Amino acid sequence: MNDKLVFLGLLYFVQGIPYGLQSSLLPVYLRGAGHSLTRIGFTKILYFPWVLKVLWAPLVDRIGTKRRWLVGTVSGLALTCLSSAALAPEAHIWGVAGTLLAMNALASVQDIAVDGAAVGLLNGRGELGLGNTAQVVGYKAGSVFAGGGLLAVIDVAGWSWMFMLLTFVYAGVALFVWGAPVLDDEPVRSQHSDGRRAGQGAEAMRPWRVWRKLMAVPGTPWTILYVLTYKLGEQGAVTMFPLFLLDHHMTARELGFWNGIIAMGFSICGSSLGGLLLAQFSIGTLMRRVFVLRTISMMFQSSLLTVLEPSPLMKGMAVLSMSVQHFLGGLITTLTFTTMMHCTQRAEESVQATHYSFLATLEVLGKLLFSALAGGMVDWVGFQVAFLLFLTLSAGTALHVWTATITGALREHQLKEQPQ
Repeated sequence: MNDKLVFLGLLYFVQGIPYGLQSSLLPVYLRGAGHSLTRIGFTKILYFPWVLKVLWAPLVDRIGTKRRWLVGTVSGLALTCLSSAALAPEAHIWGVAGTLLAMNALASVQDIAVDGAAVGLLNGRGELGLGNTAQVVGYKAGSVFAGGGLLAVIDVAGWSWMFMLLTFVYAGVALFVWGAPVLDDEPVRSQHSDGRRAGQGAEAMRPWRVWRKLMAVPGTPWTILYVLTYKLGEQGAVTMFPLFLLDHHMTARELGFWNGIIAMGFSICGSSLGGLLLAQFSIGTLMRRVFVLRTISMMFQSSLLTVLEPSPLMKGMAVLSMSVQHFLGGLITTLTFTTMMHCTQRAEESVQATHYSFLATLEVLGKLLFSALAGGMVDWVGFQVAFLLFLTLSAGTALHVWTATITGALREHQLKEQPQ
C-alpha cells in the first residue's frame, strides 16, 4: 500500500505545479503590474485543456499503457519548462501564456492516466480514503511548491532558474515512473483484454453509447450536479480575498508566504485529515458537518471586507480566515474525490477512466467558469456585494448536501458503510 501512495502522491505533486504557477504566482504578478481583476480572471482560460480532457480520455483508456502515457506527458512537461526558462515574462507575455497552456494540456492528459491507474490500484474503502488523500495532498503540495515557494524566492532566483529547477523535477519523476514496480502487472492485464479491444475501439467511435454507459452508472446524475456546484462560493472567495488583501493590507511577498504557503499548508492538513476521518465515519455525515462549517467560515471572512485600514490585528484575522477556509476546502476536496471514485468503481472497467475523467472535467469546469467571472463581478459590484453572493452559493451547496444525506445519493453511501 505504501508503494501505491508514494507513486500516486508523486504524480499528483507534479500535476499540481502548473496549477500553483497559474493560481497563485500569476495573479499576484499581474495585479502588481496594475492589471484589472477582470483581466486577471480571464487568465483562467488557460485551464481550458482540463475541460476538454474528457474528449481524449477514451484514447488513454484503450491505446497504450498507463506507464507510457505517464512517462510521455511528464517528459513533455519537462521539455515545456525548459522552453519557459528561455522566456522573460515582461517581454514575452504571450509566450509565457502559451507555455502555461501547454503545461495544462499535458497535465490534463497525465491526470487521465494517473486517475485510471488509481482506480485499478486502490481497493476497499480504507485504500480509497488513503489514496484520495495522497491525490489531494500531493496535488496541493505541488501547488504550494510552485505558487507559494517559488513566488517567495522568484525575486532572488529569477524566472529562468525557477523553470530550470522545474525541468529537473519533471525529468526525475519521468525516470521514476518508467521504473515504478506498481505498474508491472499492467501489461498482463492488457494482454488478457486484447480480445475485447476491437469491439471497444469500434464503440469509441460511437460516443452516444459511451455517454449512455456513463449516465447509467448508479449515482452519476447526483454526482454531476454536486461536482459542478460544490466549490462555487468557496472558489470566488479563495480567488478574490487574497487580491483584496493585496489592495489594502499585504505585499506580494507577504501573500506568497501567508496564502501560498501557510494557508495551503492548512489545506494539505485538511485533506490529510479527510482520509483519516473516512476510515472512522460515513462520508455523508462528514460532508454534512463540514459544509456547514465552511458556510460559517465564509461569513467570518466576508465580515473582514469592511476593514480597509491596515493593522496587525486585521492582518492576523485575515491569515486566520484564509487558513480556516483552506483547511475546510482541503477536507471537502478529499471527501469529494472519494465520492467521485466510489461512483466510478461501479462503472464497467472499459469506461472507468473515461467516467472518472468526465466527473473530474465537470469539477474543473464548475470552478473554472465561476473563478473566471469572479473578477469581473468584483469590479462591477464591489467586494462586499460579490462576497454576499459567494456566501449564498456556499449555503445553497450545504443545503444540497444535507438533503442528499437524508434522501439522496449520500444516504445510500451511509447505508452501505454501516457495519453488518
